[in-house]
Amino acid sequence: MPAYLLLLAALLSRVIPHAGWYGFTAVGGSLLYFGARRNWREIFLPVAAFAGVDYYLTTHVYGYDFIWQSYLVTWAWNAAAIVLGSILLARHVSVLRVASAAIIGPTSFFLASNYAVWAGAHNPGGMYAPTFTGLLTCLAAGLPFYGRDLLSTGLILTLAFGVPVAVRRYLASRETAPSRQIL
Repeated sequence: MPAYLLLLAALLSRVIPHAGWYGFTAVGGSLLYFGARRNWREIFLPVAAFAGVDYYLTTHVYGYDFIWQSYLVTWAWNAAAIVLGSILLARHVSVLRVASAAIIGPTSFFLASNYAVWAGAHNPGGMYAPTFTGLLTCLAAGLPFYGRDLLSTGLILTLAFGVPVAVRRYLASRETAPSRQIL
């Protein structure tokens, strides 16, 4: 159930206007957590839900035509993030594994999505030149988004995995602490 609640929060973090949150989104963290806590065969639901949000945002919020091919890299990454969460975090959770997921997830999305933007911009008058310098320019343009994705994914994973551990440790310490009686 927590994986589905976090997924719902991530969907809402995409849809609800949140300019004051500086680009915060719970997408990466929720997909990694979903992969860690749910069966990988449930991969279709989160990917389909985010595809639906992409359609809604593109057509209703931004007012553009929806070209599904433009989203293939994003949707493939959504599925890959769930698989990564399953590989890194399903059997054994440690600070190192959570930190690794918090770095690998946003980094892989940054590289894949910016490469796709650069590769698709090779038309006349495109934003980025079809050269290595053009690719570097595209990557540089995405750095602010990458930093915010690292921060938000790290925060979501820290809360999702850390809060239950902190609560269990607190409850265990209360059970083993000697009771004090006032005389």
